[in-house]
Amino acid sequence: MKAFLILEDGSVFTGTSIGSPREVVSEIVFNTSMTGYLEVLTDPSYAGQAVVMTYPLIGNYGICYEDMESDRPWPDAFIVRELSRIPSNFRSEDTIQNFLLKYDIPGIAGIDTRALTKILREKGTMNGCITTNEHYQLEEILPKLSAYTTGKVVEKVTCKERYVLGGDGPKVALLDLGTKRNIARSLNQRGCEVTVYPALTPASEILAAHPDGIMLSNGPGDPKECVSIIEEIKKLYASEIPIFAICLGHQLMALANGADTYKMKYGHRGGNHPVRDLKTGRVYISSQNHGYVVDAEHMDPAVAVPAFENVNDGTNEGLAYTGKNIFTIQFHPEASPGPMDSGYLFDRFMKMMKNSSESLGESGQTMKNRSESGYAMDEKEEVRA
Repeated sequence: MKAFLILEDGSVFTGTSIGSPREVVSEIVFNTSMTGYLEVLTDPSYAGQAVVMTYPLIGNYGICYEDMESDRPWPDAFIVRELSRIPSNFRSEDTIQNFLLKYDIPGIAGIDTRALTKILREKGTMNGCITTNEHYQLEEILPKLSAYTTGKVVEKVTCKERYVLGGDGPKVALLDLGTKRNIARSLNQRGCEVTVYPALTPASEILAAHPDGIMLSNGPGDPKECVSIIEEIKKLYASEIPIFAICLGHQLMALANGADTYKMKYGHRGGNHPVRDLKTGRVYISSQNHGYVVDAEHMDPAVAVPAFENVNDGTNEGLAYTGKNIFTIQFHPEASPGPMDSGYLFDRFMKMMKNSSESLGESGQTMKNRSESGYAMDEKEEVRA
């Protein structure tokens, strides 16, 4: 069945329908990862967007449900050059075509995705429509594209109720703004007991549980849409509990402290983005997925200073908060997909929690909770990934 991708600028690509045949309007973004298409599809940060994979062959190793980063796929649509319908992989449980059909995700294959990506790089991210209607009318579709916005998608992707992932180490409160499973898994692997909270949870509820640390996750959409969440993050900032924030969480923490964010021309999405640690000068290859960035140039240094920058375009990739046990990053140390170069940042968070607990003393409530959970770390013990 023929399918058509129509862009906001009037460009039309003709290909073959894959997945659901229904028509969809969405924001079109591209991802440069060579592998990890299942993790991309199940990353909640893609809610409200249609994903173009720049690597030409997609689906060749099939679907392994164990690798999903959430319970379902989130993109509005999936766009590829060539779809491999016969996967070759001993772990494969399904084909990508069946996976898209199962979750009613429309898609298009057989188009020149590199030409499409060049348009998005030159003109910027734009909205588009995928349709199987051969009699479509541009004059009817283009106004729909201009009117489309992703809206408040964090509420759509967050968990519905609090849940706990067991561990005998420090207690971490993870605010689910659209979290990927590997964030909680990375904490669990280091012994943490992780309590995952819905995005709209009041700060008072999180603080009442006396966590040793707080994690703000990744998530979709424009950070400025999260008005009520930002107000609660201000209260978390005011506590003395160590905080580590990733991606959207990084942006929301900055907004909560008077900074600004802006939309990038076409964003960073892929597993090959170099970031520089401004303290050491060392460069790491990172996994990224964001269309907005913090305007660090106008950040008050009395509040926070830049900690990482993107080597390609110089945009901010992380902040260290002055006088606080808080650091935030724009990229994904948990990867999935992507390189694990920056996984050491979870270890930094572990050490931050340990040092904070020790500074409170054994009589402090946080230390009490920590001892009750059976967690104890010798001074010389190293935290390893």
